[in-house]
Amino acid sequence: MIPVDYFRDQVSLETPGLRLEPLGPQHFEGSWAALHDEESRRMTGTHETFTEEQIREWLASRADAHDRADWAIVRKEDGSYVGEVVLNDLDPHNLSMGFRIALSSAGVFGKGYGSEATKAVVDYGLEVVGLHRISLEVVDFNTRAQRVYTKAGFHPEGILRDAWYWDGEWSDVIVMAKLAAG
Repeated sequence: MIPVDYFRDQVSLETPGLRLEPLGPQHFEGSWAALHDEESRRMTGTHETFTEEQIREWLASRADAHDRADWAIVRKEDGSYVGEVVLNDLDPHNLSMGFRIALSSAGVFGKGYGSEATKAVVDYGLEVVGLHRISLEVVDFNTRAQRVYTKAGFHPEGILRDAWYWDGEWSDVIVMAKLAAG
């Protein structure tokens, strides 16, 4: 069993080009901009409009969320915020969590940041935290994300038909998961 407060002392993760650091109030500007990028909103299914106060409160609350890990994705070369990546929905008895990633804008898509951050967090979850299973959901038209997840070792497990409604159109959602080796 994984302790429900496992992420009390959340670590930062380093990759060749990125620093994944605990998401907090210092990431307000990047988070706020991402929530106003139309392509990022569409890819994450963000219908809600948030106030500045709501986002500041959310970011301030991350340090007290010990059953999950929220990281800001920061480019090492210039310290720019390029998105966030999350392990959430801890099931301590079944050693499983959900995975979510959101890049901040179309300007950072296709540069490998998603692949690099995904690999770092999934490896950390399976090899360090001791998870057996990490799962995610991805909308069927987001083929770029599907390629990233497949490259990281996720396998499709099923389809949630007409589970995503955006601009008057229904789309399917693909459920994917990666299991620990062995």
